[in-house]
Amino acid sequence: MQFANIIGQQPVKQQLAELVQHNRLSHALLFLGKEGSGALSLAIAFAQYVVCEKVNGRQSTVNSQQPGPSLFGEAEPEIPKTTPEKINDSCGVCPACLKAQQLVHPDIHFSYPTVTKKPGEKPVATDFITEWREFVKLSPYGNLFDWIEQIKEKENSQGKITAEECNDIICKLSLKSFESEYKILIMWMPEMLGTEGNKLLKLIEEPPPSTLFILVTENEAQVLQTIVSRCQLIKIPALETKEIEEALINRNKTEPAIARQVASVSEGNYHEALQLVQHAEEDWQALLREWLNATLKTGPVAQTKWVEEISRLGREKQKQFLRYFNHLLEQAIHYRIMGDKLNIGEKERDFAQRLNKIAGIEQQQAIIEELDRASYYIERNAHGKMLFHALTIKLYHIIQDKVVFI
Repeated sequence: MQFANIIGQQPVKQQLAELVQHNRLSHALLFLGKEGSGALSLAIAFAQYVVCEKVNGRQSTVNSQQPGPSLFGEAEPEIPKTTPEKINDSCGVCPACLKAQQLVHPDIHFSYPTVTKKPGEKPVATDFITEWREFVKLSPYGNLFDWIEQIKEKENSQGKITAEECNDIICKLSLKSFESEYKILIMWMPEMLGTEGNKLLKLIEEPPPSTLFILVTENEAQVLQTIVSRCQLIKIPALETKEIEEALINRNKTEPAIARQVASVSEGNYHEALQLVQHAEEDWQALLREWLNATLKTGPVAQTKWVEEISRLGREKQKQFLRYFNHLLEQAIHYRIMGDKLNIGEKERDFAQRLNKIAGIEQQQAIIEELDRASYYIERNAHGKMLFHALTIKLYHIIQDKVVFI
């Protein structure tokens, strides 16, 4: 994977390239980026950049004629050293790059959460390497939920980086590199490390020569602070709305109108944008109109019917619906301030005007907080009917009685 394959993040790509070019590469990097920002893809592309033969000035010389050592004591001819070009991406064609692209380079190791398939089993990352390669190739912006769904064999499987995995990492990195100057370990989701992660502290603090750790996390606070303190932080921002829109059109062949709408709702998360495109045919606005009418006009019978309908959609669609309502509320607030200067579609403009008639800014902000809270509970398997019944009651009181729940 090359930097060119990754959406946006040009300042981060430049920063990573300069670490190598100016010989300022730390032995441990912590990539901090929210879901869908491309943090894992950047880590893999950076590892390929580090081992690339062109970047290192070590182009293969299998067919070149190099002078051998002197047999009779005369001075040996000097072989000019090749100075690495200051290029900002791996070449993609040298043997090292070709292996890295297939995730089979012998000096690039991976660690990630695994699940126990049999009682008493102690899994390590290499047990799932085939599934991992498939996951990265098909879902480079995938999240932990997608990964666990791919490898689990029973419900409620919890991903974890085990003590056995830590021992395996220590064993791998104690060996010399095979082909590259560096041995590289990419650990995805180090927040899934428990106290067993302390086994790696000495290795991270005093690694063998030419060893590079790349840890990729979504939440720095959940990573062992003893590990965080030993790493150089690389912050990866959320993607720009325009970058997601262009990626959906060019890579996913999404209709421009849908791409624009989805990009504006995805909050810089390309993974979420892809999920939304899959359900773009869902008429969330009609469902939202039905909910507001049931809540404010038609009464309990219509509310119960609507709750039954939304509870059958499943958690992912429920979250997408709440996120869509959240997006419309934010647009309504922006429209209240900017008026017709706001660049939104005609349907969204009409809906924003209607929302502004029934709720003020404080009420809209209160609804946004309740929607965020509901999404949080859905992710934690809250009962759908109970949650949306409670949310409907809160929505009524916020709009009609101007009550803000704390």
